Amino acid sequence: MSTFLGIPRSRGRGHAPVADEPFGAVPHPDEPLRWGEDFPAAARQALQNTQLRRNLAHATSTIRAKRAAVVGEVPDWEALRDAGSAIKTDVMARLPELLEELERNVTARGGVVHWARDADEANRIVADLVKARGADEVVKVKSMATQEIGLNEALAAEGIAAHETDLAELIVQLADDMPSHILVPAIHRNRAEIREIFLERMGDVPPDLSDVPRELAMAARAHLRRKFLSAKVAISGANFGVADTGTLTVVESEGNGRMCLTLPETLITVMGIEKIVPTYTDLEVFLQLLPRSSTGERMNPYTSLWTGVTPGDGPQEFHLVLLDNGRTDVLADEVGRAALHCIRCSACLNVCPVYERVGGHAYGSVYPGPIGAILTPQLTKGSGGLGGHGDPNASLPYASTLCGACYEVCPVKIDIPSILVELRAREVDADRGGLPTGWGAAMKAASFVMSDARRFELAEKAAGLGRMVAGPKGRISTLPPPASAWTRSRDLPAPAEQTFRDWWRTEHVAPDPPADPRAVPPSVPPSGGDPGSDAEGGAR
Repeated sequence: MSTFLGIPRSRGRGHAPVADEPFGAVPHPDEPLRWGEDFPAAARQALQNTQLRRNLAHATSTIRAKRAAVVGEVPDWEALRDAGSAIKTDVMARLPELLEELERNVTARGGVVHWARDADEANRIVADLVKARGADEVVKVKSMATQEIGLNEALAAEGIAAHETDLAELIVQLADDMPSHILVPAIHRNRAEIREIFLERMGDVPPDLSDVPRELAMAARAHLRRKFLSAKVAISGANFGVADTGTLTVVESEGNGRMCLTLPETLITVMGIEKIVPTYTDLEVFLQLLPRSSTGERMNPYTSLWTGVTPGDGPQEFHLVLLDNGRTDVLADEVGRAALHCIRCSACLNVCPVYERVGGHAYGSVYPGPIGAILTPQLTKGSGGLGGHGDPNASLPYASTLCGACYEVCPVKIDIPSILVELRAREVDADRGGLPTGWGAAMKAASFVMSDARRFELAEKAAGLGRMVAGPKGRISTLPPPASAWTRSRDLPAPAEQTFRDWWRTEHVAPDPPADPRAVPPSVPPSGGDPGSDAEGGAR
């Protein structure tokens, strides 16, 4: 089920969009963290969409330029990154006690805390709270946590309409699509496509609506205003939760979040347990790092903080749902737990050459890009020696060139490339012991050849035949199976005319010196002398 203009309706999860749903680029999955198709297959399909690639190239280059400009203004940017990394490391080391402290302070200030072990439990808690208020619709602030658990679909199944109020999320919802970016969910759409979606799906827009961004934004504003004023329940995520005060924080750029957080009678916040910070002073660090890394702004236009319930001001009932959903398993991993440091800025997506070309849908998860490549497999147990190649998410750690750009821009210094390499190694180890895969057989063959100098030299000479296949163009574009798995997606350079071994012999192995006709053969000692003595009879 899904919601459309407040009316729950079937949305065909796990199936292709039906004829009257032309805008849905991705079938809605049963599992928001595992869409079913592995990355190589999904990426191959995405690369064929030239419009998608143009949209992504324009959007990511714009965001990169804005980020670089505002980061360059901060003389202590690297010190801020170090501070953010240190705070997150401390949080992971003390997470249980900090969560208990947060619960105490939220409760002391009139809030109610709920603990959810997984997505089903979190969805059930939220649905029960909404029904207890007698509401059949809610307004929502953009939230990755609620996307992760499929909350909108779960509420629709209970007859509750969830209205996304973030402009990009609204576009995705109206198109019956899936988000493709952490910060800009509709980054794969251009304004002409958005205009068509609004005309077809919004229902209350003028027929002469243009694709001018301001007109599109005003149409969305008018559409949502009545929802803000009538909704009794709002649902939000949280960018940060402050343990020592019980304060929750949401940062956003449009003001829709502020409307949701202040107008309804009841507020329900779903927060991943890793989003906690120990003190208000720590929050200061992240409120400098996050806006510059995400939207390229010096500060977020709207920064909302609330602590429990204040009589006569804002929602009079507040519930905080603390979501695990695999996070404690990630926390137990000494290498992989760094993925929980993420503050969802999306800087790594905007610099990733792989993401820029295939988009977010190819990752098969609500968490795309480099951070999704390390976080999703761990949350779904696709790595750590548990999943193996049978799990679609097992391919995600390979969705990277390991160029390191993601680490360079991460505001909390998550070493994504190192974690990618570690997860790749675990996936290989997970497949050991069974029937060999084609890749495994190839590696064993390579090991056999490379472990003997003579065999390796013969293989080099045989590889020289590849120059005949390459021809004058100098590259091999087509090979028979199983080597065709390589040439389907990339060219193979022609082998060099001279191998390294041949070059080394030519440059470094000295030729034998010419024979001296006056020299005495070594087998014949000098007359009257001993073979072990020199000309003066002294021992050598």
